[in-house]
Amino acid sequence: MDRRQFLTAALAGGAVATALAAGDRAQAQQVQTSARIIIIGAGAAGTALANRLVRRLEGAQITLIDPRQNHLYQPGLTLVATGLKPANYVVSDTADWLPKGVNWLPERVAAVDAEAKSVSTESRQTLGYDWLVVAPGLMLNHDAIEGFSLDMVGENGIGALYAGPEYAARTWQAASRFTEEGGTGLFTRPATEMKCAGAPLKHTFLIDDIARRAGNASRMNMVYAAPQSSLFGVPIVAEKVRMLFDDRGVDTMMNRTLTAIDAGAKRATFATETGSEDVEYDYIHVVPPQRAPEFVVQSGLAWADKWTDQGWVECDKATLRHLRYPEIFALGDVAGVPKGKTAASVKWQVPVVEDHIVAGIQGHEGTQTYNGYTSCPMITRIGRAMLVEFDYNNDLVPSFPGIIAPLEELWISWLMKEVALKATYNAMLRGKA
Repeated sequence: MDRRQFLTAALAGGAVATALAAGDRAQAQQVQTSARIIIIGAGAAGTALANRLVRRLEGAQITLIDPRQNHLYQPGLTLVATGLKPANYVVSDTADWLPKGVNWLPERVAAVDAEAKSVSTESRQTLGYDWLVVAPGLMLNHDAIEGFSLDMVGENGIGALYAGPEYAARTWQAASRFTEEGGTGLFTRPATEMKCAGAPLKHTFLIDDIARRAGNASRMNMVYAAPQSSLFGVPIVAEKVRMLFDDRGVDTMMNRTLTAIDAGAKRATFATETGSEDVEYDYIHVVPPQRAPEFVVQSGLAWADKWTDQGWVECDKATLRHLRYPEIFALGDVAGVPKGKTAASVKWQVPVVEDHIVAGIQGHEGTQTYNGYTSCPMITRIGRAMLVEFDYNNDLVPSFPGIIAPLEELWISWLMKEVALKATYNAMLRGKA
């Protein structure tokens, strides 16, 4: 099968699958209910669930709480930060994705009272619920890095693509100068759990490739620094990344956590197992520690015995139901489960929560479970990527066995990231994927 045949078959198959799924939903009888459902967060998880619940439930009072006017297509930030897409590629209006029948309250949540089954906003509104879905995303703790602030991004060789489209574009300003001028590049990741753990690796690979294409490989000293002892959470993937780094001359500094930056001196400080270490740089990509929004911890929804510094919602890893409050579910980045802080994970999590809420409204238990599916289109150079998919057990679970080898650098995996992924993401937001 050549490229054109493969694309034709893939697109046709996707269209058929979408049509069949739409047909199944159309035939499903709506459930009559007056249930009050609150969804905190209008990101990928909250928006997708709202669209699906509107189709499943007739008469439900569905309220979505989120102050953000813009929806961000976060998988595209790595492309913005390497000049491959403009900043507006990842930005759309939150309202454009929300279905009729959902009440959008554009406010911040101040607290959840799980005993009284109510949510309070910063304007002191209090809303009662029968079912609550906590999907606010996560917080980037930039203040944890001494000497760093977002206004530095784009200057003095500092990048930080996670902070949003503006900062991803500024990251490219700094990174592009580095690919032209050369020097030492530091590429970091935090000690905490994080969204899309492959993104720092993608940025490293892409900047290296761009410099090579400009003929400046000999002028680059690429260094990937991480608090962990492994390059990726899945051992077989970590070994593949190590091999690629060795092949391309990317050095590693493992068991090192970025703690401070001296922007004027272009010097980074890392905590090590025995103390601290200062490293000079010409370019540094900063990925800060990440944690749940404060209301999650203050409301008593977080785990008490693990991730205590991060505050992820305590929930069953298969059903995403809170372990102490059965009417509460967690979705997306904030869920306290071993895997699942990617948009691809959300695609598989949302139907599980939908199933259990609809079943609960009808007086019985849901049957669907989440197996920890996480996908990372690991870009390794412009035009090549590895489609890495795995579950809670770190087993590879390829969606296209025999067609797309998960640990090979393929053009089709790149195409799925650069072209097809956004269309799939948009369909997910609409509740159709």
